[in-house]
Amino acid sequence: MILRSTSRCGEVGALTGAISLVCRECGKDHGHVLAYACDECLGALEVKIDFDRVQVTRTKISSRNKDLWRYREFLPVIDDSCVVNLGTGFTPLLRADSLAKAIGVRRLYIKNDTVNPTFSFKDRPAGIAVSKAREFRMAAVGCASTGNLAGSTAAHASAAGLKSFVFMPSTVEDPKVFHASIYGSTVILVDGTYDDVNRMAALAADRFNIGVVNVNLRPYYVEGSKTMGLEIAEQLGWRLPDRIVVPCASGALLSAIHKGIAEAHEAGLIEDDSVAMTCAQPEGCSPIVSAFRRGLERVEPVRNPKTLVQSLAIGEPGDGLQALRVIRKTGGTAGAVSDQEAIDAVYLLAKETGIFAEPGGAISVAVLKRLVEEGEVGRDEEVVCCVTGTGFKTLEVFPPPENQIRIPASFQALSAAIGPLLR
Repeated sequence: MILRSTSRCGEVGALTGAISLVCRECGKDHGHVLAYACDECLGALEVKIDFDRVQVTRTKISSRNKDLWRYREFLPVIDDSCVVNLGTGFTPLLRADSLAKAIGVRRLYIKNDTVNPTFSFKDRPAGIAVSKAREFRMAAVGCASTGNLAGSTAAHASAAGLKSFVFMPSTVEDPKVFHASIYGSTVILVDGTYDDVNRMAALAADRFNIGVVNVNLRPYYVEGSKTMGLEIAEQLGWRLPDRIVVPCASGALLSAIHKGIAEAHEAGLIEDDSVAMTCAQPEGCSPIVSAFRRGLERVEPVRNPKTLVQSLAIGEPGDGLQALRVIRKTGGTAGAVSDQEAIDAVYLLAKETGIFAEPGGAISVAVLKRLVEEGEVGRDEEVVCCVTGTGFKTLEVFPPPENQIRIPASFQALSAAIGPLLR
């Protein structure tokens, strides 16, 4: 279904006429529509913004609130009254000198998206997609999720006054299921893989006219993640690091970060858009890494992902081919690590920076560590690791802590417990 639309919520914004969907493969311009596949070649559609018709400057951006909507000219919502804003974005870019020393790079920053409203980067794309659902006058929204997107979609739907249906594998961690439920969303747990879940969500979008954020709203949805790239550039003084390491499930985040950087260059906000985009995946589900390492021109699906890093367990990544192209175009690379290495990185990140991430968020640190040790990433590089979700949603994957002491309420017991540790 293709739905053509102008502004629907009541006010015509500055981006009217500047937004269209363009096919990545054949280049056909579809205009401002609700669609996700080209009607000529079935290629994926992506948003194109005509920056000749949009005026944006560093000064204008810096004068705005510190959330993702400060980059208003880069976000494909025409009508400001349709915007759903929970305060997402402009998350900390933490200089992590101690962690840089532990890993062995010259300078390291952590882009900490664990502090977003629902504690993951998924608030970025969900906010844009639900805003577009309002603009297209959709009565309900939904998503296919490995966990984090479910909570983000449910929260934004609640704030927008829309019904929501979130689809997840029945194996997803319990806190993520509860998190989505708390907002009033209908949670549908599917016995099967994420790819089975995605098919169910696509059926819901097609048969019930639901705005499934990462299916029929997908071209608009991925645009929210561009803001992570825009923020990194702005927070570094409108310049780029040598490398950005990104956890990859569908591949959309890596592609979108680079798209945001490319658009910042096109709009004249940065002088140089050179940065090595680097993909991080778990060994038990690493289709993008495998395609890169094998020199393939397509991403072969992983039919049965085997990893405890559930948030990255997408065997057939929807934006995998685009991510592969971006990695190669930018001179980046791709690496996969074991589940244990991902867990170890959670502890290392927490110890050296005070940030508690889930394994799927800390995997960027794990992969950087591996690539430095193998000599694939230079020790003189300045690197940003994107940390995408909090560890509080994945407590069940961690072993019981060994640094807890239970004592009776007496000074003698306190002294026996602490004294030896201070010697």
